[in-house]
Amino acid sequence: MTDTDIFISGGGVAGLTAAAAFGAAGFTVTIADPAPPITDAASEGADLRTTAFLQPARDFLDAAGVWDRLAPHATPLQVMRIVDAGGEDLTPRVTRDFDAADIGDLPFGWNLPNWLLRRELTARLDDLPNVTFLSGTGFKAMLTRTAHARVTLTDGTKLTAKLVIGADGRSSPVREAAQITSKTKRYGQKAVTFAVTHDAPHNNISTEVHRTGGPFTLVPLPDHDGKPCSAVVWMEDGAEALRLAALPDEDFNAAATARSAGVNGPLTLVSRRMVWPIISQMADRITAERVALVAEAAHVMPPIGAQGLNMSLADLAALLDVAKDNRDALGDVVMLDAYARKRHGDIKLRVTGIDLLNRASQAENPLLRNLRAKGVEALHGLTPLRKELMRLGLGAKG
Repeated sequence: MTDTDIFISGGGVAGLTAAAAFGAAGFTVTIADPAPPITDAASEGADLRTTAFLQPARDFLDAAGVWDRLAPHATPLQVMRIVDAGGEDLTPRVTRDFDAADIGDLPFGWNLPNWLLRRELTARLDDLPNVTFLSGTGFKAMLTRTAHARVTLTDGTKLTAKLVIGADGRSSPVREAAQITSKTKRYGQKAVTFAVTHDAPHNNISTEVHRTGGPFTLVPLPDHDGKPCSAVVWMEDGAEALRLAALPDEDFNAAATARSAGVNGPLTLVSRRMVWPIISQMADRITAERVALVAEAAHVMPPIGAQGLNMSLADLAALLDVAKDNRDALGDVVMLDAYARKRHGDIKLRVTGIDLLNRASQAENPLLRNLRAKGVEALHGLTPLRKELMRLGLGAKG
C-alpha cells in the first residue's frame, strides 16, 4: 500500500497542471491516467485544439514552475473582436474590439496548442521528485474514511491518499465513485476544430464571428510556413458540423472562408479536422468525503470567451490555497468546505452566463439576430461596463 498526500485521477491538461502545482508546493502527489499523453502534433490521437490562458491562469502556471517552459511558444491575445454577420448575407455588420490595453498593460491571454501543453507539463513533472505519474493506469475504485481514502487502480495498485482530486473529465470516474450527480444541457451542437493559414495578419486579435449555429472563432497562432496562422473553433448544429468535417479540403476552405465573413481573408486548412460535442454540465457538488472535483469533472461549458480551462485553473488555484492553509488537515471536511465556498458561486455564474451567450449565438430568427447585434453595440459603447465585463472575463468576481 503506497501512501501519498494527494492522488489525482486524470492526465489531461488540468490534471497535469494540478500535479505540477501541488508538487511545486511540496505535497507528495500521485497522478494516474489510462492513456499515455500524446505530446506531438503528428501522432494519431493528438489533441489539436488550443487553449487561451488568461492572465490569472498564467500567474498560476508561473507559480507551478511551468510558464517559463510555455512562454516561448505562446501567442499573445491583445484584442478580443466580436463580429456579428447575422444580416441577409455573411458580411460583417457590427464589429467591436475589446482591447486589453483599456484595463492594463498585459494582453488578455496567450494561446497554446494542447498537445504542446501536455509535452511541457509532463517534462515539468519529471523534474519534481515528489510527483509520480502513472501513465497508462487509470482509477478503478475508492473507499473513503474520515482520515484518508483508499484508491485502487486498474493495474491492481492500491494506495492511500489524504485528498483525491477528480480531474478526469465530464464522465469522471471519481465523481461517480463519490456518488456525486450532475446536470447536463445539450444544445444539439458540435464544434469542428482545426488550424488555418490566411493572407491577412491576425495582429494578435482573437475574433468571434456570430451568425447562427454558434460562433466561429479564430485564435492567433505562430506563423505556419511563413504565413499567418490561426486556430479555429467552428460551432454548428450537429448534423451540419459532421457534414462540414467530411467535406473535401477545397470545399471546406471555401465554406470556412464564407463563415468567417472574410475577416482574415481566404482560409486554408493546415491541420486535420476534429469534432467535439457541445454541452453544459455542472456537478451538484464539487466535494465529498476526501474528494475534490476540478475542471470538467466539476463543470463543462461551450468554448466561448476562453472560460473553460481558465475556470479549471481557478478551481486548482482555490484548492491549492486552502490546501496550503490546511497542511495538517489536508482533505478534511473543513478544508473541502472552504474550497466549495470559494468556487461554487463563480462556477454557477460562469456556466449560466456562457449558456446564455451560446443560446444567443445559435439564434436563427432575424429579430433575435438584430437584438444580439444591438446588444454588442450597446455593451461596447458603455465604457465603464465594457471595462467591467473585460475584468469579469479575466476572472474577477462578479
